[in-house]
Amino acid sequence: MTISVVLFTSDLRLHDHPPLRAALDGSDAVVPLFVRDEAVAEAGFTVPNRMAFLADCLADLDARLRERGGRLVVRSGDVVAEVAKTVAEADADEVHMAAGVSAFAHRREERLRAALEAEGCRLHVHETVITALAPGAVTPASSDHFAVFTPYHRQWARQPLRDVVAAPRAVRVPEGVGSEEVPSRSGVSGVSPGLATGGETEARKRVTAWLRGGIGAYEDRHDDLPGDATSRLSPHLHFGTLSPVELVHRAAAAGGPGAEAFVRQLAWRDFHHQVLAARPDASAADYRSQHDRWRSAAEARDDIEAWREGRTGYPVVDAAMRQLRHEGWMHNRGRLLTASFLAKTLYVDWRVGARHFLDLLVDGDVANNQLNWQWMAGTGTDSRPNRVLNPVIQAGKYDPDGTYVRRWVPELAGLAGRAVHEPWKLRGLDRAAFDYPDPIVDLSEGLARFKKARGRD
Repeated sequence: MTISVVLFTSDLRLHDHPPLRAALDGSDAVVPLFVRDEAVAEAGFTVPNRMAFLADCLADLDARLRERGGRLVVRSGDVVAEVAKTVAEADADEVHMAAGVSAFAHRREERLRAALEAEGCRLHVHETVITALAPGAVTPASSDHFAVFTPYHRQWARQPLRDVVAAPRAVRVPEGVGSEEVPSRSGVSGVSPGLATGGETEARKRVTAWLRGGIGAYEDRHDDLPGDATSRLSPHLHFGTLSPVELVHRAAAAGGPGAEAFVRQLAWRDFHHQVLAARPDASAADYRSQHDRWRSAAEARDDIEAWREGRTGYPVVDAAMRQLRHEGWMHNRGRLLTASFLAKTLYVDWRVGARHFLDLLVDGDVANNQLNWQWMAGTGTDSRPNRVLNPVIQAGKYDPDGTYVRRWVPELAGLAGRAVHEPWKLRGLDRAAFDYPDPIVDLSEGLARFKKARGRD
């Protein structure tokens, strides 16, 4: 009997899963394996929100496999050692897995290949499982990757995507391969109270509802802060409970300007992955240095803490930061505003903000989080690196009636209309009555400091 191991990583689904399909087609039985990698924990990525969502995903994956006669095998430890042990226990001939894009993923694949080949076992790494288009599938004539989104998107949109692979009807798992207990969300402490539910079942319900009722208005409403009119599918894309290939196909089939705008955002996700694949050090170093001399941690300590706690005195910034803490998720327009405020108005190193986001975001991954932060800090791929978003102007545009602010900053719930965005301007108001701070920085002073630091004054 021939046996293959399928190593699940950021692809926790059964629908449109090329590694699983290849293993089932080429073997009599498969071992669906997930390793709780100790190296991920050591790197600081096993934060409560993602661990709780991951537990949901693994429990759902196990349940879906059991419906098909299989089960999920869960191990903990060094991923190479645990895969090798599983291969030995199952007497497997092959291991299948999805290709990653980070330096960590590439090192993992190299170590796995070397260890498995030494034991006579082949490793098959499959592209277009985590992204719709593989990094490096399209490149400009003069470089190994696109550094600007628009020409990348132009080429990306012309590429045919592979067909969607159907979920298996049956999965046969060999006897004698041991497993730990599948983790449960209840075993994770410190989880944001409003954290969404994970798992492929939830993901497919959400995407069906989105395609039926939300995507049509996406082009006009994706920046609508109080309307919350985005798909909220980013956590499922991060954990791979949804296939980006399938999502592009289904969105394109829906048609219309909203679908086109949504698919464009999926292309942005691929864009960031191809940048990181080509420049792995962009996870921690400036992609395009502006020679910043950021304020020191000691100098900016109080400002950083106020930003983290949602007590900056700028209501829309504080609302977004409180949404992050409560849900482990933040509206994309809020991400832009809060990042601009920290990196440019407060002139604090983007890495401070990126780390805080990774500590809380359920969808926090290196490619999208770090490169979006760099985009807003002006050290990334933005063609206008010195743009600064004014939080008051932005709030008036994207939260015109103050509904989003009042939702997340209850101290200001009694203020009417746009007045909620500038409470410090109200006359005859007992400021102590609503316990809301004055602004920690004057916007004009923050802008002047930033321009001087960048040599733009």
